[in-house]
Amino acid sequence: MRDYDTTVDFLGQWGRFQMMVFFMLCSTILPNGLSSFSLVFVTDTPRHHCLVPEVNLSQDWREAVIPKEEVNGELVKSQCCRYRLDVVRNLSDMGLVPGRDVNLSRLEQEDCVDGWSYSSEHYQSTVVSEFDLVCSESWKQPLTSTVFFLGVLVGSFFSGVLSDRFGRKPVLFATLAVQAVFSLALIAAPSWEVLCVLFFCSGLGNISNYVSCYVLGTEILTGNARVVYASMGVCIGFALGYMMLPLVAYFLRSWKDLTVAITVPALLYIPFWWILPESPMWLLSQGRVAEAETILRRAAKMNRVEAPEKILADYMINATETKGKARYTFLDLLRRRSTAATTIILCFVWFTMSICYYGLSLNTSRLHSDPYISCFLSAVVEVPAYSSACLAMRFLPRRMAVALVFLVVALSLFFIQLVPQSVLQMAVALEMLGKFGVTAGTSLLFAFTAELYPTGLRNTASGTCVTVSRTGSCIAPFLLQLNVYFKYLSYVTFGSLAIVSACVTLFLPESFRRPLPETIQQMQKRQSVTCPCITRRKTSNRLAVLESQL
Repeated sequence: MRDYDTTVDFLGQWGRFQMMVFFMLCSTILPNGLSSFSLVFVTDTPRHHCLVPEVNLSQDWREAVIPKEEVNGELVKSQCCRYRLDVVRNLSDMGLVPGRDVNLSRLEQEDCVDGWSYSSEHYQSTVVSEFDLVCSESWKQPLTSTVFFLGVLVGSFFSGVLSDRFGRKPVLFATLAVQAVFSLALIAAPSWEVLCVLFFCSGLGNISNYVSCYVLGTEILTGNARVVYASMGVCIGFALGYMMLPLVAYFLRSWKDLTVAITVPALLYIPFWWILPESPMWLLSQGRVAEAETILRRAAKMNRVEAPEKILADYMINATETKGKARYTFLDLLRRRSTAATTIILCFVWFTMSICYYGLSLNTSRLHSDPYISCFLSAVVEVPAYSSACLAMRFLPRRMAVALVFLVVALSLFFIQLVPQSVLQMAVALEMLGKFGVTAGTSLLFAFTAELYPTGLRNTASGTCVTVSRTGSCIAPFLLQLNVYFKYLSYVTFGSLAIVSACVTLFLPESFRRPLPETIQQMQKRQSVTCPCITRRKTSNRLAVLESQL
């Protein structure tokens, strides 16, 4: 039986049908780029200090009622305490001048019993200012982001399993709906606890639709169209949304307005349900040959090419057998030794890539005092990174390309600690080079993972790898705190993980310029030929059989 790519060669690669699928799927990624890093603005902590109510105080005392603290060599207003207001009011009524008549260091201090006053320099409101997540409640601020990423983690796994069970298209639109509905519900949250529940539910659909969209396009498109889509198309859609985020946030300084603005566009994709097709490869894996052939004939009509009289004759013969076969499950990723080895290595590589990506993305907020400029710089570097990944996918073997990316990331991060303090721009350039490499690597990994697994396991495997990578995104903010012990410790940690990942990547099977596997047997055959560790194992097994026969 011919492989799927050969079967649909008559359609061509860049006809009207492929272009429609390409641009429609890429457009559905824009909301992901907008929402994935919206937490940078939605949960940011504005400058704040204790609120001083309207009481009769002299101008000198009103300015002195908040104690000063030294932070990074600079005197700033205390964020969590003030001098006792009743004492300050009495001293003000007596006409005493702070600092001259009264030693401020001897005055008793109190907590912010009247609340806080937040700076409006960058934001009108954030979740932090809305629910006062500061001082004794400051631990809730990072936990809010963690809850969101936990939702992303859970959604990434289950969406992959559901997509392989019920289809790419239903899960894509279901996760889009989940993300849109619960994101809109955030603005009505009456408390921080309810907000966290809604953030978790919103996270369930955040990256899940990205994975489903990615696999759907990878299976429908073939040849160069698949390469461009997998390496650059869908990723550029994400980067464009990411670049639009600081622009939208700049004009909408309220977190509720920003949330609505980045959520409503997802509702525009509802009509796509009647236009986008299901993956023919997935339909064939389920034995639904007639439906797959209908889609291919529609594609031939759009491309104005003549379809063969029997497009899927070979698949039709095996349709009854396909329907009777047991469906693949998550356990099939670990059931066979070679498949388990591939899955474990990919999970570790994805974990490292996610830690480096989110670590460097979150750390770029320190590049510039303006958070909007910092976010834009972090987004802009992704465009050339995805373009480079596209070129690498066309001309370089997958294992070599991923290993080279990890080496670039590791070397750039190791060299940062060698840059003198007087050449700060060089350190920033090296960090952005690391961000460039890890972004290109993420694009390559999506394509590499999709190419290694058969149709019935492809989304489950992608979802599993993305799920493991989400644990890295949860850990990355804590690794950035290692700078407290040594200024460059987080960079050394990221770089060390990248070096290890570059080495283990060489033990993965190669998929460069090979058709997508349709069965797990085809995946096993590819692994036995290309994976060095598996090849040695199989050779030793044959020798053992020969010895036993002798």
